[in-house]
Amino acid sequence: MSTQAEVLLTTSPVMPVLVIERVEDAVPLAQALKAGGLKVLEVTLRTESAIDVIREIAANVDGVLVGAGTVTRVEEFAAIQQAGGQFAISPGATDTLLKAGLEWDLPYLPAVSSVSELMRAMEYGYSCFKFFPAEASGGPAALKSFAGPFPSVRFCPTGGIGANNFTDYLKLPNVSVVGGSWVVPQAMIDAKDWNGITALAKDAVTKANAL
Repeated sequence: MSTQAEVLLTTSPVMPVLVIERVEDAVPLAQALKAGGLKVLEVTLRTESAIDVIREIAANVDGVLVGAGTVTRVEEFAAIQQAGGQFAISPGATDTLLKAGLEWDLPYLPAVSSVSELMRAMEYGYSCFKFFPAEASGGPAALKSFAGPFPSVRFCPTGGIGANNFTDYLKLPNVSVVGGSWVVPQAMIDAKDWNGITALAKDAVTKANAL
């Protein structure tokens, strides 16, 4: 399970968090992000169109990994996989979800925000996590303190991260990728400014590589 999840953390330095209302935006948005060098796309299950969005991207955009975020119920694993989704990410980690993540052949990234939550999930065999909400849970300083007692654990921090602070996280040895929506501003999606989104993605990759 952890080996599967490592692919999510090592493919691109930034994981765009996508909230897509219109299915017709799915493919051009995914193509724009891919062109900018971001190839792991988290589609949040916050919209009615989310599963259809995942299906469209999985079927029509080669060379990207698309999956679901905001997974809060076990039955969502089936819907994600049936749509062609390639991973699942939750905003927290219940025992029910942690068990389901082991049972489904789908890379699963549970979220933690404290040492106790981390240790509980590690008992199930997990070593890759989303750290959420990152800024509200102590930011880079918290993750730095996690590294001592848990040197083998890797994180994807998400929540309150943007262009001004994402490199602060990527500098940490236990952070492999950061999640955020700053590379996919809603105004640009509404304007169908796909070139603008590609430019933001390229900028993020350039700054990450400079580290």
